Amino acid sequence: MQSSNPVLSRQDVFSRNGYATFRDDPQPAPGAISYTRAPSGPPAPPSSRPMTVDDVVARTGLLLVIAISTGVLAWAADLGFGLAIVAMLIGFGLAMVNVFKKVPSPPLIIAYAAVEGVFLGAFSHALEASRPNLEGVAIQAVAGTAIVFAVMLGLYKSGRVRVTARMQKVVLAAMLAFVGLLLFNLVFSAFGSGVDTWGGPMGVAIGAIGVCLGAFMLAMDFDLVERGVRAGAPEIEAWRAAFGLTVTVVWIYIEMLRLLSSLRGD
Repeated sequence: MQSSNPVLSRQDVFSRNGYATFRDDPQPAPGAISYTRAPSGPPAPPSSRPMTVDDVVARTGLLLVIAISTGVLAWAADLGFGLAIVAMLIGFGLAMVNVFKKVPSPPLIIAYAAVEGVFLGAFSHALEASRPNLEGVAIQAVAGTAIVFAVMLGLYKSGRVRVTARMQKVVLAAMLAFVGLLLFNLVFSAFGSGVDTWGGPMGVAIGAIGVCLGAFMLAMDFDLVERGVRAGAPEIEAWRAAFGLTVTVVWIYIEMLRLLSSLRGD
C-alpha cells in the first residue's frame, strides 16, 4: 500500500529491508500491511550512503525556511490575489515535475518551496486585507500548522498512531472525495452556483476536515520516511521525503487558514 502523498509512494526506494530510527518501536501494528519486497529500482551509486532521519529533517527544515522567507517577502510586497494565483499555478507545475522525476532534483525541489512561499504569502496577505476582521489570521494559521505537526509527530513516535492498510485506504478515499468535491464546487462557482468554502458553517466544516486529513497524511508520511530509512534508500531520496512533507505542511496551512477564516467570519 502506498502513501496518500504521491511524493512518498515510490516503492522502489521506500520499501526494502533495513533499519529505521524514526522511533524507538518501529514495528508495524498487528494486521498492518507488509512493505517488504525485493528491490525493483536501479541500484544506488557505490558512493551513495543510505539516507537517515537526520537527512530528512535537515532538508525539510531548509525547504520550510525557504518557503517562509519568500512568503514574508511576498507579504511585504502585497502582490495581491492575481499574482498569488500565478504563483500557485507555477508551484503546481513544479510539484508535478518533482513528483514524476525518477531521481529527485534538489534545485527543482528548492524552487517549488520558494514559489509556494510566494503563493502562501501573497494569498494570506490578500485574504487578511479583504476582511478587516481577519487581521492576524495568517499568524494563527502558522501556529496551528506547527501544533498539528508537533502533535502528530509525538503521537506517531509514541506509537499511539499507527499506520495500517485500512487507515491508508480510508484516508486515500477521503482525500480523493475531498479534492473532487472542491473541484466540482470551483466549476459551479464559475457559473455562479457554487457555495462559499471560505466562510460560514460550510467553510468551518471543510477546513476542519481538511486539517484532519492533513494530520493523517503526516502520519503516513512519517511512516513512509521510516520505511525508507529501514529500506536503505539512497541519500538523495531524503530530498523526495522532505518535498513530500513540505507538500503536506502546505496543505495543512491552507486548510487551517480556511478554518480560522471561517470561524472569524462576519
